[in-house]
Amino acid sequence: KKMKRKELESFLQQVDGFEKPKLLLEQYPTRPHIAACMLYTIHNTYDDIENKVVGDLGCGCGMLSIGTAMLGAGLCVGFDIDEDALEIFSRNVAEFELTNIDMIQCNVCSLSDTMFKSFDTIIMNPPFGTKHNKELRYDLPASYRFHKKKTVDIEVDLIRFSFKDPPPHTDNLKQLKIYLK
Repeated sequence: KKMKRKELESFLQQVDGFEKPKLLLEQYPTRPHIAACMLYTIHNTYDDIENKVVGDLGCGCGMLSIGTAMLGAGLCVGFDIDEDALEIFSRNVAEFELTNIDMIQCNVCSLSDTMFKSFDTIIMNPPFGTKHNKELRYDLPASYRFHKKKTVDIEVDLIRFSFKDPPPHTDNLKQLKIYLK
């Protein structure tokens, strides 16, 4: 039976997030609704999750990794530099009793091309690269007062890259798909 998007979202609402987000690492959770929509699209529109080897760069507490595992990834490997986030990730994986998921503590910028060639699909919710300065705080309720509608929509970009004819420096890479939220 194929999992429905709402069912996936319901499961993802049970994923624990950061206990103490680290500002310099730009740690913010991917919301269950956004994660479910993103992964459901990747899975159902492009068939890039089921039975695939998926890499989750900057996985944090594992929201996207857990979602891909639930959608039938052959294996999902989460990569993150933060040991505390990976501890939460590990607890989340244990709670869901998932076996098709693993994690590696590392700086994703130092991963080799060989490592990337091991994956069919790469997903990420990337940091914006803005937090090497003082903390910024936004008064969102005050900002929302300027909107006429009672609800506020937040735009999310889903970008898909597919390399069918890989650039010369990627040798044996048959196809790599990178998803950015």
